[in-house]
Amino acid sequence: MNGDLFRLRYGDYAASVVQRGGALRELSFQGRDLVVPFDAERPIPDYRGIIAAPWPNRIADGSYRHDGSILHLPLNEAGRRTALHGLVFDQLWSIEQSSIDALSLSCDVAESAGYPFRLKLRADYRVDSAGLHTTVSARNIGEGTAPYGVCPHPYLLAGPAPLDEWTLQIPAESFLEVTPDRLLPLATRPVADHEFDFRTPRAIGATEIDHAFTAIAFDDDGRAQLSARDPGGTGVGMAWDRICPWLQVHTADKQPPSPNRLGLAVEPMTCPPDAFNSGQDLVRLEPGATHEASWSIFAA
Repeated sequence: MNGDLFRLRYGDYAASVVQRGGALRELSFQGRDLVVPFDAERPIPDYRGIIAAPWPNRIADGSYRHDGSILHLPLNEAGRRTALHGLVFDQLWSIEQSSIDALSLSCDVAESAGYPFRLKLRADYRVDSAGLHTTVSARNIGEGTAPYGVCPHPYLLAGPAPLDEWTLQIPAESFLEVTPDRLLPLATRPVADHEFDFRTPRAIGATEIDHAFTAIAFDDDGRAQLSARDPGGTGVGMAWDRICPWLQVHTADKQPPSPNRLGLAVEPMTCPPDAFNSGQDLVRLEPGATHEASWSIFAA
């Protein structure tokens, strides 16, 4: 179903990755799950753990303009009429290198009517005493300048308590307001005096989030960190660098019979939703050029 399963281990950390989507299937610390796992023998639910490329999030109507032509991508989010999470989340990535604590997978993005570009993607996973570290690189192996963006799609777990009871900190001063029906961008707004202000850690409560945050506070080393803590004292963190100036956060709200608020989707993004149309922070990958983005997940 999802290809081969690769297990990684270092000290108290253990992870597994499948070929389908280059997806992180599980990550644990001292036996405690840090991400919501999935069954390796069944379809990956809710894009859990996949690599979203060559764009993160969604593109309105699956259409965008490039070099004077309007291109059309497959619509895989039918209810919202969008192209969601790129072109490689359902591909079987190829194994490049594997060891007890590191794994490299690769995937080709072939030319198509909607994306007439050629990319070579590589995902490098590594575990050490500080957690799981992922780097995704993209090299343009075609002739045209390719629009590009990327993000991961893990659902973090702070502990066994319901998500409403977790304490969350998001180091962002603004969020992207979206349309309520299709979650398409409207305008950025400050988080100050809004329910999305988690600059100071506080309980999530009943707040429902499926939004991108920006104006992120990076430290002197150019790193930012989101943290979530369970009232029992356990926690999980995710860190990333300035290559990802956007952060999608989703409280995984679902309607019955789907399980509701199982974890917190945290997605450092190189560009905002619908960037193929807005052009905002969009990477334009020249022929022969390479782009690289990295992030880490760890117990907190």
